[in-house]
Amino acid sequence: MNTFLKRLLITLSIVAIGLFLYSYFVENIFENRLSPKDTVEFKLNDLQLEVFYNRPSKKEREIFGALVPYGKVWRTGANEATTFETNKDLMVDGIYVPKGKYSVWTVPNDSIWKVMLNTKQYPWGVDEQMQPLWDPNYDLLEIDVPVQTLDKVVEQFTIAFDNSTDDLQLTMAWDKTKIAVPLTVLKDKKE
Repeated sequence: MNTFLKRLLITLSIVAIGLFLYSYFVENIFENRLSPKDTVEFKLNDLQLEVFYNRPSKKEREIFGALVPYGKVWRTGANEATTFETNKDLMVDGIYVPKGKYSVWTVPNDSIWKVMLNTKQYPWGVDEQMQPLWDPNYDLLEIDVPVQTLDKVVEQFTIAFDNSTDDLQLTMAWDKTKIAVPLTVLKDKKE
């Protein structure tokens, strides 16, 4: 066997072993996730917004007040902590949010949700005891957002950007519940 084929076989073996070890110890890349990853983007002119999150499904379960308890901090999705990123400074319900990347946390209730943007990045949403990794000392903002009741069930947790009425909103919907966080883009300062 010539030297090129030997090196190719060794390289392919190392890659295969690496994929196996990653799949075994970190994340099974060969299996569909129960709560798949998703990234939602919004681009308008030079504004770029992005949310990364995981999308759990309802699966005939009672969601808010049961699976997701009322009055307790929720990682706002499943698995990894949900993140929100903006390349422009924003106002969110009258609170200044500088451009950057934030983790998103919520406290669902039947009529109002608390929504928090946190400056700390968390690799996962919960610890070994299934308690949120959220640290309130890093909260940039905490706002109350009214709950909207939907006529139809949203089977899979969905985060989206809505600019249909020229009022930009970050929406979250699951089961028959929806919230809309108002976002206002600030103009760049002229120097």
